[in-house]
Amino acid sequence: MDSHQQTRTRAPRVTAAMVAAKAGVSTATVSLVANGKTQGRVSEENISRVRTAIAELGYVVDSIGSSLARGVSSIVILVTPDVSNPFFANVIAGVRESLGAQYQLLLSVTDAGESPQADDVRKLLALRPAGLLVGAPSAEFLEDLSAGGPLVLLDAPGLDSWAPSVNLDVAQGARELARHLASSGHTRAAYVDGITGTETFKLRREAFLAEASRCGLTVSADHVISTSIDVGEAAAAFAEAWPSWRREGVTAVVCGTDTHAYGVLQEARVEGIRIPEEVAVAGFDDLPYSATSNPSLTSVHLPATELGRKAGEQLRALMEGLALTEAHVTLESSLVVRGSTVPA
Repeated sequence: MDSHQQTRTRAPRVTAAMVAAKAGVSTATVSLVANGKTQGRVSEENISRVRTAIAELGYVVDSIGSSLARGVSSIVILVTPDVSNPFFANVIAGVRESLGAQYQLLLSVTDAGESPQADDVRKLLALRPAGLLVGAPSAEFLEDLSAGGPLVLLDAPGLDSWAPSVNLDVAQGARELARHLASSGHTRAAYVDGITGTETFKLRREAFLAEASRCGLTVSADHVISTSIDVGEAAAAFAEAWPSWRREGVTAVVCGTDTHAYGVLQEARVEGIRIPEEVAVAGFDDLPYSATSNPSLTSVHLPATELGRKAGEQLRALMEGLALTEAHVTLESSLVVRGSTVPA
């Protein structure tokens, strides 16, 4: 049977009217039962009949359609750049936890290395979401989006004037990392950055470079490279750069994410480069694998789950008409020193 024949013979969508006819009740009664609003309105007998009809017919409640009829849905849209970064999995878990079962989380994600486009998000706004969360945006994106309704920004340093926000003090950890490497005797370092160009990557890089300069740790412009947040691409970029870095006295490589650092560690193992004896390696994010990698990875801890949880709490308060006790929240970062920068 071809696809056209399958389309013609496919069973029609089950409607509330069909359930009502089978149960011998009104469509209004079906709606009350399907949406859990039967108390004091529908008899136990009719509840049982409707539920039986729903089960037999396979009726699925059109929650989006009904919510649009009310003017707003229970959907929350989370816009995230580069979802390939494992950091965002923890952010999403925190958001999901704080929203609870009352709201459905819809992700708007981009390909690796690409920034979210306002046009794409505006198409989703046709669903009339209850609220919008935007991770690591640019001012240009927010201006182009011009979204109304409850909005909370995540990891958006310098953009507090646009909306309530939950940020990470990435600069604090970056400065700690620079001081740690300088105090360990390093005088020349390299930096592997992400290519998304978001403010959070710019802030961690600039904070590290500024503190490194104050500590006597030199990072030349030609010792700063950028690549996608991908283990394989980071490994390839390090493989290409390392011969010249080594000749020029680089003894430490700082990466904008732990994922970049995993690529450096991988290539170092392949080439027999001893870490940290020949080159120290560090990252940002402190992903779970960093504690058990070989060697374990020194990393700036960024509380991803708490970032998502706090942002979700802020947004939920706005969606439910509550006043925020603190419109802008900043979560601290901290350096976790492990074997990739300190010999065992």
